[in-house]
Amino acid sequence: MEQAGFLEKAYRGFLDASIFEKFPIHVDRTKVDAIVRAYEALLKDFSPQEIEAQGKVPDVMLRRMGDAGLFGFSIAKEYGGLGFTLWEYLEVIREMARRDLSIALVSIAHLSIGVKGIQLFGTEEQKQKYLPPAASGDMIFSYALTEPHVGSDAKHIETTAVLSETDGCYILNGRKTYITNANYAGGLTVFAQLDPDRPGHMGAFIVETHWDGVKIGADMPKMGLKASSTAAIHFKDVKVPRENLLGKPGDGFKIAMTILNYGRLGLGAASTGMMEQSVQDMVRRARRRTQFGVPIETFELIQEKIVKGRAYAFACDAMTTLTATFLEDDPYRNTAMETSHIKLFGTTRAWDVLYDALQTAGGSGYLTTQPYEKRLRDFRVTTIFEGTTEIHSIYPPLFAMRRMAKEAAEAHRGPWGTIKALWGQLTSPMQWTVPLTDRELKQAARQALRNTRFLRYALVLLPVLYGKKIGAKEYILRRLTTLSLYTFAVLAMIARMQKDLDRGLLTGEQRLLLAYMVEEMKECRRGCLKLWNTRKERLAGDIYRWVRGAVSE
Repeated sequence: MEQAGFLEKAYRGFLDASIFEKFPIHVDRTKVDAIVRAYEALLKDFSPQEIEAQGKVPDVMLRRMGDAGLFGFSIAKEYGGLGFTLWEYLEVIREMARRDLSIALVSIAHLSIGVKGIQLFGTEEQKQKYLPPAASGDMIFSYALTEPHVGSDAKHIETTAVLSETDGCYILNGRKTYITNANYAGGLTVFAQLDPDRPGHMGAFIVETHWDGVKIGADMPKMGLKASSTAAIHFKDVKVPRENLLGKPGDGFKIAMTILNYGRLGLGAASTGMMEQSVQDMVRRARRRTQFGVPIETFELIQEKIVKGRAYAFACDAMTTLTATFLEDDPYRNTAMETSHIKLFGTTRAWDVLYDALQTAGGSGYLTTQPYEKRLRDFRVTTIFEGTTEIHSIYPPLFAMRRMAKEAAEAHRGPWGTIKALWGQLTSPMQWTVPLTDRELKQAARQALRNTRFLRYALVLLPVLYGKKIGAKEYILRRLTTLSLYTFAVLAMIARMQKDLDRGLLTGEQRLLLAYMVEEMKECRRGCLKLWNTRKERLAGDIYRWVRGAVSE
């Protein structure tokens, strides 16, 4: 079984103290700044507002994006890319998102998820064939997993790939939908069932869009991200050469989930950039706008919006960067829980901060001549793709419980042996040694430990209390996810701050931001220490049944 990730280990009582040695990261700012300047130059020549009105990125702009390296900066130099590290790649995303997310998504989707499967799982022949045109922008890539009837439940996709004994090709049939970059793409990473009787026994295939049987629909009209191409793709008896299979037959689901870790990291970086830009905009606006004879920056409710944006951006950046260090060390490392938290925290908090930025701007924020409403429209979908907010609100504890139960069952045959193993996990002493000497950092770590103790207890007890029905206890799972989310955020902030302290760079603001997030964590914890549905939650179920009955088909 895949090795437990950082958070999984923490909830079993073991804190991997090596996180306090992960920072500082190594970023070549010269390289990052050069690619960001190239993006800025493109936005001057091709107005994002005009591109939005057209509803697509013109071919000449795509060509210039390729020439500037925007389709290859995270691809290795030996394949024609710029060879950026994962940290440098995320820094670019962060800066591009601040300037315009809609156009940036063409590049981000191509690199974060479109071509990532070839980078991680491709043979040398596959890399030599596809990565150079991907790096140059001659072959933009899409990631094709979602289907009309299947979204987050990826193991049950309906697209099939059947190996033909006559010509050795896989015959691909099915439909994909909401595929980013669809009408820009020359290549696709497509996921299909290899055996319909074994859901999840999937293949991942490199498919070229010009092949017979590949039909891409018209771009879908969207609320935002209008520069990004989003369309359905239909596969009818498409012959996919056997050598275009990534990994081994049956590896498709694992490959899909591994790629999504990188996509969610990219969302964390984009969320950080959007929040940082919004904070700057709010401060400037609050200084200039006067009400009741004073600048609105003197109002506590305006200050609160700005402070939340600053704190959330700092926490999101710490989580994203720490997880990137895990994957920089081992690109295949289990980071499912960590990237899930980054996606959930980053996109939901950034949405709130973007809303607050428009609110701070007042009536002018609603005008299309200002950037606020476009940012809201462009960013809104991030709470849906790469797994919805709702899925990420319940997924991490379920993931941890299922793996713990599986490991216990494999190690100890019979139900009593399993129970004994789980009891041992619950009662074993916590190995929670933090190499911290600073009083404030140690206090914050102790608050994170309080969350962890309850989570360890809950993750063992809940399967006993609810059995197979635990997946339906979404209110409870959401509370556990909230505790886990803040635990990870605080630990990541501490890890970053410890290295700044070691180098004499820790600021008073950072201390205040950590204290602010710890207080927010404590507030949330008071409402999360329940392993049963509250009266309000039970009433919601009763009311829903009345509402459902009153609405006709």
